[in-house]
Amino acid sequence: MRFSNTSALRAHGPQALDARAYDSRVFDANTGAATGDFGDLPDWDLSDLYPAVDAPEVKRDLDWLEEACVSFAKDYEGKLAELDGAGMYDCILRNERISQVAGRLGSYAGLLYYQNTVDGERAKFFSDIQDKITNFTAPLVFFSLEVNRIPDETVEAMLQHADLARYRPIFERMRKMRPYQLSDELERYEHDMSIVGASAWNKLFDETVADLKFTVNGQELGLEAAATLMSDQNRDTREASAREVANVLGQNLKTFTRVHNTLAKMGDIEDKWRGMPTPQTGRHLSNDVEAEVVEALRDAVVAAYPKLSHRYYELKRKWLGLDKLQVWDRNAPLPLEDDKAIQWDDARDMVMQAYAGFHPKMAELAEPFFTKGWIDAGVKEGKAPGAFAHPTVTDAHPYVMLNYLGKQRDVMTLAHELGHGVHQVLAADQGELLSSTPLTLAETASVFGEMLTFQQLLKGAKTQNERKVLLAGKVEDSINTLVRQIAFYDFECKLHEARKGGELTSDAINALWMSVQGESLGPAFEFMDGYETFWSYIPHFVHSPFYVYAYAFGDGLVNALYAAYVENPDGFEDKYFDMLKAGGSKHHTDLLAPFGLDASDPKFWDKGLSMISAMIDELEAMD
Repeated sequence: MRFSNTSALRAHGPQALDARAYDSRVFDANTGAATGDFGDLPDWDLSDLYPAVDAPEVKRDLDWLEEACVSFAKDYEGKLAELDGAGMYDCILRNERISQVAGRLGSYAGLLYYQNTVDGERAKFFSDIQDKITNFTAPLVFFSLEVNRIPDETVEAMLQHADLARYRPIFERMRKMRPYQLSDELERYEHDMSIVGASAWNKLFDETVADLKFTVNGQELGLEAAATLMSDQNRDTREASAREVANVLGQNLKTFTRVHNTLAKMGDIEDKWRGMPTPQTGRHLSNDVEAEVVEALRDAVVAAYPKLSHRYYELKRKWLGLDKLQVWDRNAPLPLEDDKAIQWDDARDMVMQAYAGFHPKMAELAEPFFTKGWIDAGVKEGKAPGAFAHPTVTDAHPYVMLNYLGKQRDVMTLAHELGHGVHQVLAADQGELLSSTPLTLAETASVFGEMLTFQQLLKGAKTQNERKVLLAGKVEDSINTLVRQIAFYDFECKLHEARKGGELTSDAINALWMSVQGESLGPAFEFMDGYETFWSYIPHFVHSPFYVYAYAFGDGLVNALYAAYVENPDGFEDKYFDMLKAGGSKHHTDLLAPFGLDASDPKFWDKGLSMISAMIDELEAMD
């Protein structure tokens, strides 16, 4: 199904990548400078997964996977209810090993593809591996379906087995899906069709985006470099970039409209068959978070628009000396901001010093990313835009992808993705089925890494102007993470609801997009013709519907978490590492309880939002 793997295997490949939304982070926060300006940027060394696409190890693992899935089904299908605790434990271990091998294959193929999405050989290898994994794992579809037919008392008796007991969260999450599962035949059909369903439309979107060409000031650029010029120091360059992005997106809008229409309708059909009450239900279940918690977050952020984004952008309008802000001014540097490119080595040192300042262990865990080929940093032809951290599998290590362009926000993106990497390394000891953290908590370590880096830079500010630039940058990042992502979430909710009434035209989707823009950005803005198409390039709407609220969840949570750290630092580090080590083995209420925090309390979100409002207070006081 869309958000939950019914065989209890982890998801690997594009949907598992933590790709940061272009419009909130990397995409609109950099310049279009050449990668050679920033020092020796690292490339991935994927040999820790496989030596090469034609390596014998690839064939070995594919052959093993095919046989292991067949034998698993032969040994267990129709027999799960008869197992005792020891028997179910052995079954889970075999399932976990299958997940690990499938995940290694899928991760390797996916990472190769994202290094160069326009390379035909890589695209074919990725597609072939996806096809084989889908076909080979088809016999495992029965597993969660059959588990959910076992009486509760029988499952509870199994879980009294000491070794099986640690997998209780797996069974609890499967049981939550019980009201929405289809017949065995329909689940198998959906599994087999997945390679020509959402996955195929995802690829069409990725390849279309990768092929787009933009001409700005006489230079032909890809999407990443062209659109990031919207934060250039020169306002004419920012405007030229924004208008060219709008022009090219408009020319391709028919394709993007088809992709969104199709995926939204596919989701609607699946929700109807499964009895999902809302389009968001599957995402909430996948995230192991209650709908009312997400709505409390959403409502708190929307209510805070006037004291956050509206207030900040009015300040920025004055700083820039404008009557109105245009979309190309939203992430413009401040007039007093230094536009000097930050060298890669300097960016690495900034982040590593911040991590070490929190605890030496943080820096130790981060070091291999820089020294062992776990980061791919440069902007390259055909490379996927944005940034992500991918955990791969628990017997390997994570990989981080960046598109580094030398700006301060690129340093923050490095801190963010490295936080994911550290989290994924720590959680790996949980094993393949319990290491993957729900998306709402998956952003905790990443945003905390950013906060550590920001606070270190703020302490080192030598002048009021430096402090002002840092505070403004942090406020803008928080607005992009909290306000923008909740606005994106509202857009998605409106889109999926509207699609239930029939095919949506490009104009209809454009109107939905604009309906959330003025509300979220505020009266300081006016919007150029063409901005209504900017929904079309945001990958999360395609790859991971409703994912975006996880960013806001993570940012709000970390603001509260950091406040707890400042108020009571004694013992905080140990509790923090324990939280990351838990991976997906605990619910958010259990993970936050040691810090005295509760995300189900509406006041929890107000506490985090107040931290951003206080930064705006300080900025206003500086004027």
